[in-house]
Amino acid sequence: MTASRKSNLLGGHRIVFLAVLCLLGLSVFAAQKHRKAAKPADERIYLIHADELKFDMYGTNPDAQIVKGHVAFRHKGAHLTCDSAFFYQASNSVKAFGHVHFIQGDTLSLSCDHAFYDGQQQMMEARKNVWLHHRKQTLNTDSLNYDRLYNYAYFFEGGVLVDGKNRLKSDWGQYNLKSKEAVFYYSVELKNGKDHIYTDTLYYDTRKSMAHLLGPSRILSGKSTVKTTNGYYDTHSDRARLFGRSTVVDGDKTIVGDSLFYKKEDMSEGFGNVVYVDKKQKNTLHCGYLRYNEKTGYGYATKRVLVKDYSQKDTLYLHADTLKLYTYNINTDSVYRVGHAYPHVRAYRNDIQAVCDSLVFSSLDSCMTMYRDPIVWNANRQLLGERILVFMGDSTVREARVIGQALSIEQVDEKDHFNQISSRQMFAFFEEGNLRRSVATGNVRVIYFPQDDKDSSLIGLNYTETDSMRMYFSPQRQLQKIWSDKADNIIYPMTQIPPTRYKLDAFAWFDSIRPRNKDDIFVWRGKSEGEKLKKIERHAAPLQQLGSGGGAQ
Repeated sequence: MTASRKSNLLGGHRIVFLAVLCLLGLSVFAAQKHRKAAKPADERIYLIHADELKFDMYGTNPDAQIVKGHVAFRHKGAHLTCDSAFFYQASNSVKAFGHVHFIQGDTLSLSCDHAFYDGQQQMMEARKNVWLHHRKQTLNTDSLNYDRLYNYAYFFEGGVLVDGKNRLKSDWGQYNLKSKEAVFYYSVELKNGKDHIYTDTLYYDTRKSMAHLLGPSRILSGKSTVKTTNGYYDTHSDRARLFGRSTVVDGDKTIVGDSLFYKKEDMSEGFGNVVYVDKKQKNTLHCGYLRYNEKTGYGYATKRVLVKDYSQKDTLYLHADTLKLYTYNINTDSVYRVGHAYPHVRAYRNDIQAVCDSLVFSSLDSCMTMYRDPIVWNANRQLLGERILVFMGDSTVREARVIGQALSIEQVDEKDHFNQISSRQMFAFFEEGNLRRSVATGNVRVIYFPQDDKDSSLIGLNYTETDSMRMYFSPQRQLQKIWSDKADNIIYPMTQIPPTRYKLDAFAWFDSIRPRNKDDIFVWRGKSEGEKLKKIERHAAPLQQLGSGGGAQ
């Protein structure tokens, strides 16, 4: 073979080889181009099965494939079955009729009478007798749009969502299948066992069983009624956080506050301008913060505390920095309550006023005990001592006891003439709010100004020292009779009274401290340091010891 021919042959082989490579390259490019073009086909809706398929080229649906009998479609992992359908392959959509059933994975299924599915937008429009099941939640409505792209289900002609024991109903709503959160609008109703919630707008988190109420809302739970415009309610634990001046009514008790934390038949907390009303006990509590335990009957209040008691003829107003309430034998026929008020206690009622550092009231014996420099005023009389006990009757004060350094003062006229009694102990008995009898015991000293029966002018001054004394008064508060045992008396005419006899050495008139009205109880005016009672140590009787011989020593 010549060199020239050999060269031509090799050149021909190169040309053939290059041509083969070009053909292979074109084939690979065509295959890649075909795969790229085939990728959008994954977005298509596929008809899996139908007993019958036909076209109606000249009918009302010329673009549709009409399929009937056990119809099944598949699209992006979801399956759609129905009795019949119009399949629009060009627009990638389906109109399904009869026993429509849409399944997505193993967590969601939707059934309805008829539906339209847009594969391009991944939107399912289900109509008539729609049931959406997602995990443990079930949504029932007549008109529902399911957006697969954003995992939202909308209903707008009334719907019901069932989540365990919770049943939510409204005119319009939406449910996020990813976050499991739902929103309901207009005529919203939530039922949870015995609890019923009615509101305008409700946000519900199925994972936390938490409902957020907006707009005028009511929660009915047994005998309890909650009213709020902005509240969170845990349907699992029956806890509620209420804002926007909310109200809780539980039988005879009502709590109103700027914000309330409430658990049914358990703890309640109120913040900001709290008002607690007890119709059975006929009293009202106002404060800035309140905590009350329904199970134990324990209550705590602070921040501008005001108690209004309506159980008597007139309203009693009482203020203290802090108030505590204890309930004993709760939920029994022998139930009673004990209230502690401290410090800076001030009380006002038309017929009685009082101040002290701390106060204890028991409903068991209707007794109010005042501690640390207590003072009680009734009309033109003043009582003070180390400790004062006031017993209430059906309508007013029936008895008062002054224990330790007792002092009773009555202002006779505007010229600073005072009837005065000092003793270790003093007892006063009232009828219909009027003092009718008083008893003083232990180192009794009395200054008394007798009056003329005709013109009520003062006759003189009667000074008495005795161990015990009883004084009786008329319904018009006039002294009728005095009884004493082994008394030393001195009577001075008005013109011969020694200057030192006008007042006892224990005399103290605290008219400036006295509450003047119901608003004055918030202004604390206590005794000065020099006016406070001196603490008197009480000596106990010496203990007897037995000697070695067994006799007392």
